Amino acid sequence: MPLNWSRTLLKGGWRVRYFAPGVEVAFCGHATIALGAVLAMRLGDARYALQLNAARISVKGRRDGALRQAALRLFTLHGGDLDPRIPPAIANAGIDHPVLALRSRERLAAMHYQLKVGRALMAAEGIGTIDLIHAETPRLIHSRNAFAIGGVLEDPATGAAAAALGGYLRNIGWPHAGAIEIVQGEDMGMRSRLHVGITPERGASVRVSGCAHVMG
Repeated sequence: MPLNWSRTLLKGGWRVRYFAPGVEVAFCGHATIALGAVLAMRLGDARYALQLNAARISVKGRRDGALRQAALRLFTLHGGDLDPRIPPAIANAGIDHPVLALRSRERLAAMHYQLKVGRALMAAEGIGTIDLIHAETPRLIHSRNAFAIGGVLEDPATGAAAAALGGYLRNIGWPHAGAIEIVQGEDMGMRSRLHVGITPERGASVRVSGCAHVMG
């Protein structure tokens, strides 16, 4: 789908039109995604307002690696701290959860960051949590989920992030043998354990389960 975009900002946004070989169309999703990538490459990571023929929308463009570098800076991590078997990525099970896999359990236990800075990053990027993990074995994963957007440093149990991680590990060919166990909250004194059942089909659902504690 060819796309025509003007270099001139119109009323705070970019004027955009979409053309098929035989007709102009009102909107094209994949062309808009491509435009977001072009704008990010040329002008930087941002949300851009678009003026279509009959509507105003926005597209968010982000260069590959920009969020990863911001997350590394947030936690004062370096490339050498990362486990090359599980590359940094954005996993999603309804909301984005950036995943940073660390080589050592000790480095995970030492997680720290500034809450205000973390909240600003998560709000700007639409992030649920940032999932720092360490793979003790292929089926036993230790996790800490930074949750600054929720007003706290971390969440002791995050089912959405567990589901997203399970899907991501399946997609990279991780030897999960059908399931992983995630230990979370241990370093904050609120240990939880989540079981993630992983089917082999790429894109298929995963199943997250655990035990509940009755309060009161």
